Amino acid sequence: MRAAGARWQDGRVELRCVIVDDDPAFLHVAQATLERGGVIVSGVAGSGAEAAEQSRELRPDVVLIDIRLGEESGFEVARQLADNGYAPALVMISVDAWEDFADLIDESPAAGFLAKTDLSGAAIRRILAIA
Repeated sequence: MRAAGARWQDGRVELRCVIVDDDPAFLHVAQATLERGGVIVSGVAGSGAEAAEQSRELRPDVVLIDIRLGEESGFEVARQLADNGYAPALVMISVDAWEDFADLIDESPAAGFLAKTDLSGAAIRRILAIA
């Protein structure tokens, strides 16, 4: 999380994110859900290349990455974003349970995991341990 330039809104740190998922319907629902929860969705991406471009240009506080990203591995996308310093925090998301990917999540550069059904601003803040 960016401490130096932290912005506050409604008594909590303003959080900007990019969502990476290849399902346009989910992107729409996730964006609306997060924005209702006080998260600014700066961008959305459907592929690793788009995620890198969005993250490089927008410099979000967190990038949410679908584990099953079409033909790509969300874990590989996370590694590329982390290696290039495009986001201070990465969170893996999936319709699958954490247990299905526990070892891969633990080995990844991600700060944590969220089931898509649990996606919310509060849940992201808990993972990142911010107000």
